[in-house]
Amino acid sequence: MRIKVLYEDKDILAIDKPSGILVHPDQKSEDKTILDLFVKKYPKIEIVHRLDRETSGVMLLAKNAKAHEFLKKQFMDRTIKKTYYAIVSGWVKNDHDTINKPIGRSPSDFRRHLAGRGVRGELREAITEYKVLKRFTSPQPSPYKGEGEKFTFLEIHPKTGRTHQIRVHMKFINHPVVCDSLYNPNGPCPKGLKRMALHAESIEFKNLKGKIIKIKSPLPKEFQKVVKLQK
Repeated sequence: MRIKVLYEDKDILAIDKPSGILVHPDQKSEDKTILDLFVKKYPKIEIVHRLDRETSGVMLLAKNAKAHEFLKKQFMDRTIKKTYYAIVSGWVKNDHDTINKPIGRSPSDFRRHLAGRGVRGELREAITEYKVLKRFTSPQPSPYKGEGEKFTFLEIHPKTGRTHQIRVHMKFINHPVVCDSLYNPNGPCPKGLKRMALHAESIEFKNLKGKIIKIKSPLPKEFQKVVKLQK
């Protein structure tokens, strides 16, 4: 698999991660990971942040330990700006809003995180801002309503970086990300979309020379088709 490089200098690599590939190895899968694909060319490569397997989009990699520490500090200080696009179930009522709800572990499924009632373990601060870009109805009829399913296309800005944060917060407001097998397993999926509808559109950071760099990843074609062609 060839991964598109969106930005590169002597310390930092920004790639366009496809949906369906792990960032680093886990105990359950023997599939190639992002690390596997880049470690031969960059022996000192390190993961700075992660995207979930089904999430696509821009992702930063550090080519040496100094760059890794430099970027990790920006993430810890929350000076890195991230923008995501998502398609969620239903029509989101507010045109823009902020979800400020701590996230912990689900009591019933070790794979899941949770915001709100029933959460267990340590609660960690989580803040997500979103803006509605489009509300639309799919052409396929709902089995329950006899009409098209409703969806919302969102621009999302996570202010913190918790595991599954966007997926958990969208679930918390009852508008889970579509085609998400973990947080929305029984929800409708727009026709033509066969992957979780979450994409890391852009990231803004400082390189080691102090220059502000903004990298963008084009919206995947399957997203464009679903959002553009629906009513």
